[in-house]
Parts: sequence; C-alpha cells; structure tokens
Amino acid sequence: MIETTQLLLFIGASFLLCLAPGPDNIYVLTQGMTKSKKAAIVTTLGLCSGLIIHTSAAALGISVIFQTSELAFNIVKYAGAAYLIYIAYQAFKHRNEALDLTAQNSSSELKKLFLKGFIMNILNPKVSIFFLAFLPQFVNTQAGSVPMQMIILGIIFMIMTVIVFSSIGVAANMLSSKLLEKPSIVKYMNILTSFVLLSLGLKLALSQR
Repeated sequence: MIETTQLLLFIGASFLLCLAPGPDNIYVLTQGMTKSKKAAIVTTLGLCSGLIIHTSAAALGISVIFQTSELAFNIVKYAGAAYLIYIAYQAFKHRNEALDLTAQNSSSELKKLFLKGFIMNILNPKVSIFFLAFLPQFVNTQAGSVPMQMIILGIIFMIMTVIVFSSIGVAANMLSSKLLEKPSIVKYMNILTSFVLLSLGLKLALSQR
C-alpha cells in the first residue's frame, strides 16, 4: 500500500505538473477559447484516456522500449507530429467559417474531439518516458505489487489531469465567450489554434529522448 505521505507528495507534484504549460493543456485551452466548455471537457477526457495506455505501458515496462530504441521512439514521434500538423491545417483551412456551437456540441463532433485528444496523447512517446521516470519515484517496493502501485498512481494522475485541464478549458471559454460573438475574432482564434498546433507538432518532431 502506498504511504499517505508519499501519496500527498504525489498529488501535489501532479497538480503542479498539470498546471505547467504543455502541449495538452494548451490544446485544451484553445478548445475552450474557440469552441465551447463541453468541447474542452471532452477533449480533456480524450487526452486523459490516452494516459491509461501510458500508465499500463510504464507499469509493464513497455516504455523502456521507447527509452532504449531510437527507431521506435522516432516512428511514434513523427506520427504524432504529423497528426498535430494535420489538425493545424484543418483549423487554418476552416478559419473563415462562422462559429456554430450547436454543431460543435453535437455528439458526432464531440466524438471526434475525444478521438483527437486520445490520438494526440498516445502518439507522444515522451509521455510514456515521463511516466516511466515519474511514477517509480513514489513507489514503495516493500509495500506490495510495484505494477499495481504504478497503476494506482497513474489513475490518480489522470483524475488530477481531468480536474485541472477541464478547469483551464472552462475558464478560457468564460473569458473568451464575449469576444467570440464577433466573426473576425473567431477567424483569428482559428488561426491562433492552427499556429499553436503547428508549433506543438514541430516541437514534438524536433524533440529528443
């Protein structure tokens, strides 16, 4: 069983890590700004679903492959970068379309946002390596199954991420809702979204293990 002190330290560290600017929470921020609160929350759930894969990979030791194999790391890395750049292109392509919150909140659109978030997360090999490096620091080898402890910590991290990212998305939407009533602002928001995604894609493509 994980000690209470270690658990509290982990929760505190996870909260600060979730708040730190990164590709995922920046993407949620732009979803909240350019679409809706629901879109930001669904995107967050998609991203966090990907953490289940990374947690399982770290617990089972699969992440070691990314840490030791440059080829495996690069294949996943470039696939993730290409996907981000593709989404950036789509945002720029539709920059002049009027904002339609009814369409943005439709079940089909929300499913697409969930899937986008999931794919973005699992195609970032650095997340797996991060989990492999981060989770074991809070594991007690004398307190039972190590893989199970890592899975529990991963679930806690995922819950923290859902809370923090959703809050970021909702806050962004509340701050930008008035601005988005102006068509010209919507256009620039879409351009900003495409720029952010393109930057994240290029950053991922140029990243090292």
